[in-house]
Amino acid sequence: MADAATPKRGCRNAADRGLLKLLEVPFPSAPAPLSAPAPFVKWAGGKRQLLGLLCARAPARFGRYYEPFVGGGAMLFALRPERACVSDANAQLVNCYRQLKEDAKAVAAAIQTLDAVPCSRERYLALRSRYNGKLEAGELDCEGAALFIWLNRHCFNGLYRVNGKGLFNVPWNGRTQGPSASAERLAATGGWLKAADVELGCGDFEQACEAVEAGDFVYFDPPYVPVSQTARFTSYARQGFAQADQERLAALFARLDARGAKLLLSNSDAPLVRRLYRGWRIEAVDAKRAICSDASKRTGREIIVANFASFA
Repeated sequence: MADAATPKRGCRNAADRGLLKLLEVPFPSAPAPLSAPAPFVKWAGGKRQLLGLLCARAPARFGRYYEPFVGGGAMLFALRPERACVSDANAQLVNCYRQLKEDAKAVAAAIQTLDAVPCSRERYLALRSRYNGKLEAGELDCEGAALFIWLNRHCFNGLYRVNGKGLFNVPWNGRTQGPSASAERLAATGGWLKAADVELGCGDFEQACEAVEAGDFVYFDPPYVPVSQTARFTSYARQGFAQADQERLAALFARLDARGAKLLLSNSDAPLVRRLYRGWRIEAVDAKRAICSDASKRTGREIIVANFASFA
């Protein structure tokens, strides 16, 4: 579990992160300006609340950055590594990244067209049905990306949940008007994805990490182990993420450690997680949950696991 040094620069803000580690203050302390790349969707399990802790504990230098559960990309856009390979099991989410990288202006224009008509329950259901038609047909295009982002702003709590048939089934949140995304923010995000060496993939997390080498940095943010029966509120992909997947992930963590990679993982503070990563560096932290129907339950304990000396 030694921290293998590498001369490759992995993050522009290493010095700032070192200071933040000492002060334990949030990073970033304010929303990113619209001219900077940032998450374009609200995502269950998003890491905006933990960015200060995670960035302070990331290695200052590494080779390629890997994130096989990229989700909303908060960690990716905070670090902005020079080389990255990010992936997710949600094909439509990955399509958003790809469409923004290819032509962010076209995505923004499509969203503005959707926003031009005030939303109602009937319109929401009609556009949700239109989106589900793309899911059934396996279509991955600009319109699908625009619908994905629009639905994220108009669905209940910004959830992404699919039923047993793999169709999006989250109800309307009652929002009737207002922009679903900033064209400037989308342009900045797409521009960075295009300018940086960012490889986008879709599939299983083990496949996404096949090319990891010694000195690379991998951040794992899997679907969390439920801490209660009521915590099982969503399925991001039709196949779900079961205990067997959590065990596969822990086995991958061990293999990549033996390979010499630098690893950081976040998950719920559940007995299963502590058992799977016993022997690694584990830190328990308080975190706010951005997506929870009960506001009184929007705080909880999470753990950060590392295989290198990122924290005491």
